[in-house]
Amino acid sequence: MKTKKILIELIDFLDEFEREREEVGVETNMSDFLGFLNSKYKSENVKTRQLRGDYEGYKYEEKNGPATDISILIVLMFRYAKGYIKKALRDSAIKTADEFSFLMTLMTYDSLSKSELIQKQVMEKTSGTEIINRMIKMGLIESFNDEADKRSVRVKMTVAGRMEIIKILPEMQKVSKIVTGNLNETEKSTMAYMLRKLEHYHNDIFTNKKDSELEELI
Repeated sequence: MKTKKILIELIDFLDEFEREREEVGVETNMSDFLGFLNSKYKSENVKTRQLRGDYEGYKYEEKNGPATDISILIVLMFRYAKGYIKKALRDSAIKTADEFSFLMTLMTYDSLSKSELIQKQVMEKTSGTEIINRMIKMGLIESFNDEADKRSVRVKMTVAGRMEIIKILPEMQKVSKIVTGNLNETEKSTMAYMLRKLEHYHNDIFTNKKDSELEELI
């Protein structure tokens, strides 16, 4: 493709991108434009798996296709990743992906209150508290009273917890490579950007609008 033709096509895409952003009242930026461009081009010769059957009794609205596919594929990717993580933790004192995630978060803080740690994991208080208590019994983290807030209990990683994380990191790095699979470096960067954008959006819902009904969230 000649340079002039590429530039004309690029300008057309930029015009389309700006129109879409203006309709929803959002400013344009380079990161979003790069994500938009990437979505316009489907890689050739990439094998994919059909997710649906061909039963005609199911009236599928094509306009909702991408959004529905994303929801299904995120769930499937979580299940694949969970299986790989289980293999990585086979010989570790850390037994679940949740325990690993809690410890990795604590690795980057001197300490956190229990509620802060649970909130960062996007988890309900009851489930998060069970995980924290289990890891305290295992000696991976320790709890202590918050001097500034007598009603709060803080937790931090123990030496044993830090050693366990360091030991298991090479296996978890293998998991990361397997999960990203056949994506090239550009695709990995684009996907990471899109997932961070989505996570930011949904974290606001989890933090501030958790009790809202679906219609309100839409």
